[in-house]
Amino acid sequence: MSTLFLRTLRDDPADAEVPSHKLLVRAGYVRRAAPGVYSWLPLGLRVLRAVEQVVREEMDAIGAQEILLPALLPRDPYESTGRWTEYGDNLFRLKDRKGADMLLGPTHEELFAQLVKGEYSSYKDLPVILYQVQTKYRDEERPRAGILRGREFVMKDAYSFDLDDDGLKRAYSAHREAYQKIFRRLEVEYVIVAATSGAMGGSASEEFLAESEVGEDTFVRCIESGYAANVEAVVTPAPEPIPFDGLPEAEIYNTPDTPTIDSLVQWANATLDGTFGGHDTLKNVLVKVRQPGGDWEITGIGVPGDREVDMKRLEAALEPAEVEILSDEDFAANPFLVKGYIGPKALAANGVRFLVDPRVVDGTSWITGADQPGKHFVNLVAGRDFTPDGTIEAAEVRDGDPSPDGKGPLVSAKGIEIGHIFQLGQKYTDAFEVDVLGESGKPVRLTMGSYGVGVSRLVAVIAEQCHDEKGLRWPRSVAPFAVHLVIANKDEAAIAGAHQLAEDLDAAGLSVLLDDRKASPGVKFKDAELLGMPVVVVVGRGYANGTIEIRDRFTGEATEVPVDDAVVRVTEAAR
Repeated sequence: MSTLFLRTLRDDPADAEVPSHKLLVRAGYVRRAAPGVYSWLPLGLRVLRAVEQVVREEMDAIGAQEILLPALLPRDPYESTGRWTEYGDNLFRLKDRKGADMLLGPTHEELFAQLVKGEYSSYKDLPVILYQVQTKYRDEERPRAGILRGREFVMKDAYSFDLDDDGLKRAYSAHREAYQKIFRRLEVEYVIVAATSGAMGGSASEEFLAESEVGEDTFVRCIESGYAANVEAVVTPAPEPIPFDGLPEAEIYNTPDTPTIDSLVQWANATLDGTFGGHDTLKNVLVKVRQPGGDWEITGIGVPGDREVDMKRLEAALEPAEVEILSDEDFAANPFLVKGYIGPKALAANGVRFLVDPRVVDGTSWITGADQPGKHFVNLVAGRDFTPDGTIEAAEVRDGDPSPDGKGPLVSAKGIEIGHIFQLGQKYTDAFEVDVLGESGKPVRLTMGSYGVGVSRLVAVIAEQCHDEKGLRWPRSVAPFAVHLVIANKDEAAIAGAHQLAEDLDAAGLSVLLDDRKASPGVKFKDAELLGMPVVVVVGRGYANGTIEIRDRFTGEATEVPVDDAVVRVTEAAR
C-alpha cells in the first residue's frame, strides 16, 4: 500500500447522500470529476473489472458473442426510429466540425440492427446474440447518489436476433436465467418484476431490482402469490360495470370553499345523506402532453379522490410523450378550466381528452366538479352523464391494494434497477428493414430482444448491500484483493515474516493487498475495515509467539493461527 495510488478520507463527501456514495469516495475507489461523472481509481477499477468478468462469463455461457460499438454515434439511425426526439433532454447531442449532428450513445439498438442487416442475409445465419460492455451517456437532470445515478456509466447491453417469436422467447428465457446466475454470483439480493417497455418499445419486459431503501424505483409484490411489478407496470383490477337503472339523477350543489378533496368530503358529510370519503369523489388533474415533434395538448386525468396521480406511472403510460402539470398561465389561457372545480362536462365540451382510472367504470357515481366556482355535481354517473376517452394507469398504487392476479394484497418496497430485459419484436428491424432470405426463399423480417445490465451501477449496489458502520464488505467474487495483510508490528522479524507470507499467499493463487505503510496500527485497522477486503490478516504482537490473526470482514470473527499454518488457513478463509 505504500506505493498504491490511494488516499482514504475520514469524512463523508459533502454531496453524498447514500452509503455507497460515501464509502466508495472515502475508501478511494472513485473520485468525482463532474456532476454525475466519476473517475475509477485502482481499487474501484478492480471491482468494476471483476463485475464485468462475471457478466462476460455468463453471457458467453449462453452463446453470446462480444463486440464493441462506438460511443460517439451519428444522428440518422436514431432519427429513423424517432428516438433522436423521444429521448428529449436526456440525450447528449453535439456537432462535428462539419456541422453534422452526433450523439453520445444512451443505448445501441439502432446500431446493432444496422450491423446485423449489413452482415447477415440468410436464415442459416440465425439465431445470433451479440453483446458489448460499453460506456453509455444520459444527461440526467439531477445526477445523484454517486455512480448509482450518473451521466456516464458502464453497461452490458445484449441483443438477440431471431427468425420468429418462438426464437425470441427462447433467447429471452436464456438471458433471464443468465441474469439470475450473474446476480447470485455477485451475492446481490434482488427481485424480478414486471415492467413497462418505455422508449425501448416491444412487448414483454422485466426488471431486475436490487432491494434497497435508497432505491428510486418502487415495486410491489404479493406475498401470497409471488406476483411482483414495478409500480409503472401494475394493472388495476377494474370492477364490473353497474347498471344505470334506479340511479339518482345528477344534481349541481352549491359547495362554497371546497377546492380540495378534504374540504369537499367535509361538505358532503355535513350536507348529504350517508357517509362519504375521498373514494366517492372524482379528482380531475390537468396536464399538458406533447408527442415527439408535436405541440402541447391539454389532457384531463380522472382518479378517485382518495388517491394522488403518480407522475411516474402517468409518464410511463403516455411515453414517449412529455408530460407537465398545467401552470397558472395555462389555466388563465383556458378560462373554462375552473381551478378546484373542474369536471368532465367542460372537458368534453371543449374537446379536451379525458382519461380515467380503470375503477371509473360505467355506472359508478361520483361527486366531482361542475366547472363553476363553488359548485359540484353529486351523482354524476360514468357512462350515463359523461363518457371518458379511455382509461389510464396513473393513480398511485398503495399497500393493501388487491394484487392483479387476485391472490392477495400488495406490499411495496424500494429497489435499484440492475437489469432490464425486453422482447422488442420488430420495432427496430422494421425501421431498418432487417430481412434475411428465409428457408422458403422469401424475405423474413428478424425479431429482436434487448437485454441490459448496469455494470458500474452494480458496484454501487453491492456497496449498498454489503457494508456496515465501519466500511465496505466486498463479496469474494468482486473484492479488489482476496486478502488484506496488515503489518501491525515494528519488529524487523515480523515485517520480514509479513512480506514472506504475502509472497507465499500470492504463490498460492491469492491476491494480497499488503499494508506496509509506516502508519500506526490504529490507522491501518480503520483503513482495512473501510476498504472491505473479505479477509484481513494481521501480523502483530502475536508473531513473536508464532501466531498471526485472521479476521473475517463479514462476521467479525478473529482467529489466531500458527505462523507455520498461515498459508493453508488464510487460503481456506479466503475461499
